[in-house]
Order: sequence, then structure tokens, then C-alpha cells
Amino acid sequence: MWNEQQTDANEGMTAEMITIKGYQGDDVHAYVVRPNGPGPYPGIVLAHHMPGWDEFYRETARRFADHGYAVICPDLFDRFGHGSPVDVAAKARGEGGVADDSVVGDCQGALDYLKALPNSNGKVGILGNCSGGRHAYLAACRGKGFDAIVDCWGGNVVMAPDRLTPNQPVAPIEYTKDLPCPILGIFGNDDQNPPPDQVNTLEEELKKNGKTYEFHRYDGAGHGFWYYDRPAYRQEQAMDSWNKTLDFLGKHLA
Repeated sequence: MWNEQQTDANEGMTAEMITIKGYQGDDVHAYVVRPNGPGPYPGIVLAHHMPGWDEFYRETARRFADHGYAVICPDLFDRFGHGSPVDVAAKARGEGGVADDSVVGDCQGALDYLKALPNSNGKVGILGNCSGGRHAYLAACRGKGFDAIVDCWGGNVVMAPDRLTPNQPVAPIEYTKDLPCPILGIFGNDDQNPPPDQVNTLEEELKKNGKTYEFHRYDGAGHGFWYYDRPAYRQEQAMDSWNKTLDFLGKHLA
């Protein structure tokens, strides 16, 4: 739970930029944060949002590490070049977005990195917000070895045929039968990407396929209500869902 760590139990953490092997063996930058204690620690792959590989995700990685997780956030936009997160994200959008195959390969490489750590407990989850929620869903369904997924308002998990593109040729919901692990969904009822009816569709598909899931939907919250630097931030809903996220991951990864 948030703000319930013991005051004498802080072991510190190490944060650094590394390079991992991603899709097709490409070198991909990743931000890694590890608790300094002996462990063993569960792992989390963070799939960043459409605004890019930005400071919010570095802070999020450190928050999870402070709660006892080894965390890696791969730069899913690495192949679009480097610069400010805003500029790189704009370039990615201008080129039709990152390809789904690339995302799955990079997230798999991040998972493999965490599982190879000497103080890993062998369990790894994946979490993403916005487009990262979509990417987390894809990676969990199509990859190998994820033990839990948190989808925070992932847009375009449900996609109409006219929304499909060469980079995104299959709606992630079509892979639901292959989802190997429990899923936590965090959604705002005022969101339009995904709107509530698409959240309903996803829930029905999870039920139909007998998947273990837990959805929480928040009134008075729209898209991105964890983002404290934006008008979308909703303190009460954000902190309640953070606690639910930590509970869920602790249950399935610890």
C-alpha cells in the first residue's frame, strides 16, 4: 500500500540507463531501477505512453522500486531517433506509430533481462498507461512469461476494422484467448479512448475466455488521471487506483 513502508526498511536503489536486446536483436535503450537489497525481487516492465519515454516513467519506475520491484522501462520509440520526449513522440506519430511486432519484441527483451537478474524471484508483470496499456496487453498476450498485467486506460485495445494499419494490423482484443495471466484494468468513466463501451467489450471478451480479471472504473476521471502535471489529474481516483495496483501486483508477483 501507498506510504506504508517501514521507516527502518529503506534499502535504497540503483537507477541507470542500459541497452538490452529488443525486437530482431536490435539494441534498445532502457531505464532500469533495482532495489539494493539481496532480494529476491519480482520484476515489472513499464510500457511507456504515447507522449513518449519521458520523466513520468522514470519517476514511476522509481516508485515501484521503492516498493520492492526491479523495474525496466524500454524506449519503445528508440528506432525513431533521440531528442526531447515530445519531439520523438511526434516523429513516431508522424510515421504511423511504433509497430506492434516491435513493441512485443522489445517488451520480451525487457522481461528476459529482469528474469536473468541474480536476485529475481522469477516473476515479472507488465504495466502501461494510454498506448502503453495497449502495448502491455499485446506483450502479455503475444509474449512469453508475463505473470500479471496492469492496463491503465489503454486505448485501441478494441479497434474497428477501419482503425487498423500496417503497423497495427490486429486489434489486441483478438489475442485475448492467449492471455496467460491475471489482468487489472484501471479506467476513467469520462475517458473517450477507451470509452466505457469499449471497456465493456473488453470485459465481456475476458469473461468469454475465462480469464482472471479485475476492473476498476472511476467516475469523475478521464484519460490520464494519474498524470499530476496535467489538468486531467484526479488525486482521489489516482491514489485509490495506485493502491489497487500495488495490491494486485503484490498478490500475483510477490
